[in-house]
Amino acid sequence: MTVIAGVDIGNSTTEVCLASIDPGGQVNYLASSTVKTTGIKGTLDNLPGVVMAIQEALEKAGIQARDLSLIRLNEATPVIGDVAMETITETIITESTMIGHNPATPGGIGLGTGITTLIKHLPAKNKGEEVICVIPAEVDYEEAAALINEATARGIQVRGAVAQNDDAVLIVNRLKGKIPVVDEVSQIERVPLGMPAAVEVAEPGQAVQTLANPYGIATVFKLSPEETKMVVPIARALMGNRSAVVIRTPRGDVKERKIPAGSLIIQGTKHKETVDIEEGSEAIMATVKKLAPLADVYGEPGTNVGGMLEKVRSVMSSLTGQDRSEMKIQDILAVDTIVPQKVRGGVAGEFAMESAIGLAAMVKTNRLPMEQIAAQLTRELGVKTVIAGVEANMALQGALTTPGTAKPLAILDLGGGSSDGALITRDGQVHAVHLAGAGDMVTMLINSELGLEDLNLAEEIKKYSLGKVESLFHLRLEDGTVRFFEKSLPPQLFARVVIIRNGEDMVPIPAQHSLEKIRNVRREAKKKVFVTNALRALQEITPTGNIRHLEYVVLVGGSALDFEIPGMISDALAEYGIVCGQGNIRGTEGPRNAVATGLVLSFLDGKG
Repeated sequence: MTVIAGVDIGNSTTEVCLASIDPGGQVNYLASSTVKTTGIKGTLDNLPGVVMAIQEALEKAGIQARDLSLIRLNEATPVIGDVAMETITETIITESTMIGHNPATPGGIGLGTGITTLIKHLPAKNKGEEVICVIPAEVDYEEAAALINEATARGIQVRGAVAQNDDAVLIVNRLKGKIPVVDEVSQIERVPLGMPAAVEVAEPGQAVQTLANPYGIATVFKLSPEETKMVVPIARALMGNRSAVVIRTPRGDVKERKIPAGSLIIQGTKHKETVDIEEGSEAIMATVKKLAPLADVYGEPGTNVGGMLEKVRSVMSSLTGQDRSEMKIQDILAVDTIVPQKVRGGVAGEFAMESAIGLAAMVKTNRLPMEQIAAQLTRELGVKTVIAGVEANMALQGALTTPGTAKPLAILDLGGGSSDGALITRDGQVHAVHLAGAGDMVTMLINSELGLEDLNLAEEIKKYSLGKVESLFHLRLEDGTVRFFEKSLPPQLFARVVIIRNGEDMVPIPAQHSLEKIRNVRREAKKKVFVTNALRALQEITPTGNIRHLEYVVLVGGSALDFEIPGMISDALAEYGIVCGQGNIRGTEGPRNAVATGLVLSFLDGKG
């Protein structure tokens, strides 16, 4: 009896199918396992994860490594999620002439302008002077209110205030004349004194008007047209905010250097074309489609995209030991996105939303790293290890074990880094394609668009549904339904948007975004990546290029388990009259384990 382990090294997980094959060719499946992939797919760093996955399967089957006859690996083509999937935009590095801020609890209402003055210096001011008070943390709200009231009584025009503590409402409640007060300015020591400033607070539910408008800022500070251009990022950062502070800093502080987003040079097998990033993802992907299959992709030197792609080559070169010049990018996926860009000169981490392009790059390497993994596995486990097949072809064989499937059949293998498509015809011919961009890119887009700076949190937002805790005893789910609880929920969840894991566990999202905004970002990110790649893959594997000629599509891979992605793809394919659904590998595994199962089955006919 021959015992075989099929090992699928993916971008996110490593899966094993363990099976015995009797002399008559009968396959008996013994066990499966799934562990997190260690390192970047297709490198020697994968080895610990592979060993762990094999050992887990062996334990489930109750056998030892010495009982294994053969280990069969997939050909792993890396998609560098944590390196290649960066956001490309035009970065403006500047010491702005303005700074802005928007706390959660401002006080007062209206617009006030004056010269920034430390509150302790108010007694030295003259009658009739217009000032904006700067209140550091050591001055509490009672002392601040007393000093402002005293100055006002002497005829000093206190038009507004900026406070370091969370004291705005407490200060305003103690003033004889109400003024706009913006608090929570964490870096108040950076607020320049003796400079013209404007403070604006809108009514609850409203947004600032003057300071969210570059021409409004220009009016307040009497700016020239050139200076007005410089405050556009500030105005954009303050749009939709209830409160804002803008302070004019001294002349000479303005320094601007632009790092352009740049252009992509896309090289096909016969000719190449250049596409400017500013033309957007649609123009980029149209060029990719026209020149497919790609020989390589470069970025314009000295630009954001040029630096990103060179970083990809550098990282892969160091991981695989291959020369940098041998690193060829065989596919890219570009999607339009919106990202928060930090406004330089801010006193509390202000951001402006900027249009950008998200890129996923697939790097074609030689078989050397996989051969090194195979050789090391042979040494460690004492079991012959071979590189057995291309992922898409193996996934097809695995998918055909789904009950109710038969040739001809198309599959979409939706993973963490790549989306593979394959079609097997009635006579057994296989057409396959391997595309950049999958679950990891969705996570990157969610992380970027929501400004989370936490990929683990973005991953959870991708995987689970949302809710809003409206009281300590009830939760409104994202579909509008309400859940009630007999016991009170933890107080830290009150009025927060939460991720609902496994129906019960609730994780609060720290970002100040509405449930609707987070849900829309999540769904749009999935559509941009998975629906786009599903249609790309099916067009490429269909001999005629017409998707309508397909009848059945089976979804496999880890991302096919997602609670939204299969439905989105099914909806997109419904207009073509295609039957689409999740696979159930071997009738037991769901959409997982297709490649690993295919690696075992391909041993029987010598394919792959």
